[in-house]
Amino acid sequence: AKAAGPKKNADKAAQNPLLKPWRTPFKAPPFASIEPRHFRPAFDAALKEHKKELAEIAGRAAKPTFANTIVALEKSGVLLTKVADVFFNLTSADTNAALQAIERELSPRLAKHQSAMMLDRRLFLRIADLYERRDDLSLDAEGLRLLERTYKSFVRAGAKLGAKARKRIAEINTELATLGTSFNQNVLADEQAWHLFLDGDRDLDGLPGSVRDAAAQAAVSLGKPGSYAITLARSSVEPFLQFSARRDLREEAWKAWIKRGELGGKTDNRAIVVRMMELRSELAHLLGYETFAAYVLDDTMAKTPASVRALLDKVWPPA
Repeated sequence: AKAAGPKKNADKAAQNPLLKPWRTPFKAPPFASIEPRHFRPAFDAALKEHKKELAEIAGRAAKPTFANTIVALEKSGVLLTKVADVFFNLTSADTNAALQAIERELSPRLAKHQSAMMLDRRLFLRIADLYERRDDLSLDAEGLRLLERTYKSFVRAGAKLGAKARKRIAEINTELATLGTSFNQNVLADEQAWHLFLDGDRDLDGLPGSVRDAAAQAAVSLGKPGSYAITLARSSVEPFLQFSARRDLREEAWKAWIKRGELGGKTDNRAIVVRMMELRSELAHLLGYETFAAYVLDDTMAKTPASVRALLDKVWPPA
């Protein structure tokens, strides 16, 4: 087959709502026009554009300045952010089999792209040069904060490490992205597979009208109009656990809720959890931390796992 020419590719892009300007109120995404088939070509175009922008920043011969490096980096990836925001909004709130398949393909690809940016030696050296000269750049408070946060984010990603360690971190990030997507999709699959039909007033005892109405609507979506159903959607199961007078039914729903991803079969997450823990531990050690918790908390107000534990121990008794 012949490769598509520039004109044909341009025509396809012009027909893709993700790649066109949005002339909607507040420039909101035109969700009614967006279909799963639009995302792969949109991400292809967005990743290509961002890679080009990053290469231009990292490869500049001119001495690093706040404008040609930090500001340029902040302004890069606009199209990628635009496409990704729509995609992950849908996969979080209104997903389907087609979007999930794309997400499984896309997660490791985006992780590789992020790692390539954060571990780019040329790009980091420009940022580090500015960071070392930060007191002489006459930056305002906002600019100084942006420079410091940019530098720290690259360091925490592993940019200061040797080539071998950077390569391994990129591999870990890619695998973690794949595992995280599988974990979330397995939990969702178990949520969607379980439901509890309520039979008569005795099963509805204690439920206020709003919860009964929602249960009636859930039953309609499950093909049983005129009945009532509880699902593992948070908006369904939590009010049921809060208000139902039926202890036995609450127990059944609670056990289903806490067993998501732990039911055996292809949606079981236990092996995934173990592998994620192993990878996170290796990542933390590569970055110079004793544990993954220590790595995560080092860039927060708490700073250490011991501080978190102390706060929890203080709050727990009165709570």
